Amino acid sequence: MVKTFKMNLAGRPLKVEVGKVAAQANGAVFIQYGDTTLLCTATASDKPREGIDFFPLSVEYEEKFYSVGRMPGGFKKREGKASDNSVLTARVIDRPMRPLFPKDYRNDVTLNNMVMSVDPECRPELVAMIGTAMATCISDIPFDGPCAMTQIGMRDGQFIINPSMKDWDEGDMQLTVASTRDKVIMIECGCNLISDDKMIEAIYTAHDVNQTIIALIDQMVAEVGKTKQTYESCAIPQELFDAMKKVVTPEEMEEAVFSNEKQVREENIKKVTEKMAEAFADNEEWMAVLGEAVYQYQKKTVRKMILKDHKRPDGRAIDQIRPLSAEIDLIPRVHGSAMFTRGQTQICDVVTLAPLSEVQKVDGLDPYVTEKRYIHQYNFPSYSVGETKPSRGPGRREIGHGALAERALLPVLPSKEEFPYAIRAVSETFESNGSTSMASTCASCMSLMAAGVPLKDMVAGISCGLVTGDTDDDYLVLTDIQGLEDFFGDMDFKVTGTHDGISAIQMDIKIHGLTRPIVEEAIRRAHEARNFIMDTCMSKAIAEPRKELSKYAPKIESIMIDPAKIGEVVGKSGKVINEIIDRTGIKVDISDDGRVDLCGTDADKIAEAKKMIETIVTEFYKGQILTGKVVSIKEFGAFLEFAPGKEGMVHISKLSNERVDRVEDVLTLGDVVKVVCLGKDRQGRISFSMKDLQE
Repeated sequence: MVKTFKMNLAGRPLKVEVGKVAAQANGAVFIQYGDTTLLCTATASDKPREGIDFFPLSVEYEEKFYSVGRMPGGFKKREGKASDNSVLTARVIDRPMRPLFPKDYRNDVTLNNMVMSVDPECRPELVAMIGTAMATCISDIPFDGPCAMTQIGMRDGQFIINPSMKDWDEGDMQLTVASTRDKVIMIECGCNLISDDKMIEAIYTAHDVNQTIIALIDQMVAEVGKTKQTYESCAIPQELFDAMKKVVTPEEMEEAVFSNEKQVREENIKKVTEKMAEAFADNEEWMAVLGEAVYQYQKKTVRKMILKDHKRPDGRAIDQIRPLSAEIDLIPRVHGSAMFTRGQTQICDVVTLAPLSEVQKVDGLDPYVTEKRYIHQYNFPSYSVGETKPSRGPGRREIGHGALAERALLPVLPSKEEFPYAIRAVSETFESNGSTSMASTCASCMSLMAAGVPLKDMVAGISCGLVTGDTDDDYLVLTDIQGLEDFFGDMDFKVTGTHDGISAIQMDIKIHGLTRPIVEEAIRRAHEARNFIMDTCMSKAIAEPRKELSKYAPKIESIMIDPAKIGEVVGKSGKVINEIIDRTGIKVDISDDGRVDLCGTDADKIAEAKKMIETIVTEFYKGQILTGKVVSIKEFGAFLEFAPGKEGMVHISKLSNERVDRVEDVLTLGDVVKVVCLGKDRQGRISFSMKDLQE
């Protein structure tokens, strides 16, 4: 039986059909917002996966090119590896959904979203977020929902609820907020330096809209929802915890975790684990879960230390930032480099500049995003956390961290008219112990300034954490969380921005949402912290962008020509432009609007290429002085090439004031001479004179 549910969401019709397709999934919805249509499914395995201590959740977002009436690129002509946008969308869906599943649930769960039709007025990413929550809520999979998501854009200071692709891409805000009935559970944002108060207003505007979606989900659950299945709990037996406290007392565990050195703490925990393993060697059931039990014991100890005693594992005050250091130019010959260190988190960022022809092409479903001029990439090698494993390329975490740091710097980058370069920043993680993405933001900002990129302002980032008690008002917000506080805490609230405004936010939590006072305090703390980082550390390493580029960076000079003359500069089959490139070694890029970018490391060669192009596109007039090279000699005169593909003739009578019997008496092939333009002859050819120049 097919059931249809409808509502008006932000001025557009939302229709959800249940029972029409994918009947064998635990939960499935065929959802349509405007003309954007997706199939969203939720499936779970019958039994828990053995031998794991985590919830095995997979979230997929599949972009189908038929949804926009396009053929996929490549030889195979089919969708391949997930795009960065697919990965980032899946992460945004995962983050609010994961905390709402039972913590002791070990069954495999897959949440799949397949984009089947795209209406540019209704972003498919948003529809996937809503559809995922609906499919999971009506399924028999244990889930403490409902939850909902809303996106907020902004133009001219006005919020736009669930903006179109165009408004999303070109506006001043890209905010996604997920909520439960009472609390905000996830925030993801990139924006054009928005004030703290405006950001909080936007977050809770989205939260209010989410309640209307939750009302529809409640109706769906009431009418078509399945009874939630019982499951095999993988919780640690309380008897084991009681026995552990007799082997290692809470005071001893507190002493073990209380260290500002990650390696020391890990060695202490290793000894604690060995002691417990020796004590419980005869109990196979307990030994099977001992690792997870020690983890939970640490977690309870750290949370108690922070919340009740206001003691952090490394001894810092609640709002204290770890020791900071920054330097630039540590890597020779690259276009820009910087290193930023915060405690045991260390990032080296390297910037590369290139002509605009090397921007990254984007092959996706959004017609307004076809290229990326600024690319930030993030790498996380195993040695940064003292581990050993082979590199298999960037995973979802690396792509997500790179995207966050990229979003953080976008609002302060110069326009391509001001700075006609493609820009790539690569953050290499040298050491990791908490919030490397925020260290990447700081390092990349300094590296860009060191490279001479004229940023409009300095940007920094910091992550705030949270430990909560039994009630909503029993909590403690932590500034600059390290790895242990991230693992055992309830929140990772990352905020980047300038002294005056926010450029990006990413909030992950492990509990069922945040109250408004927590959100407001986290944003305030982050503002204070990033100001401190910029004022006391980053500005001491480099206070403003360099005025000159590195001698190793390409120099780019731009000129504008009449678009009608582009064909003359390119020449038949590219002959003219290729000759300019061969002669000068300069890269020449021409846009449809007549913009010509000349790129190279030799300023003299750039000037030479510029002169060639200007000569080609100039309308010649009588009396103009030019320099040409003799390329052909005839009985009646010599032909001179004064620009690639451009020739004119000096008649034998115009070679000299003296009588000339043979052209070869005055000129030979390859001679470079100055001439004066006499205009065009009857056939439209340009005529030159050497004699008139001598006079």
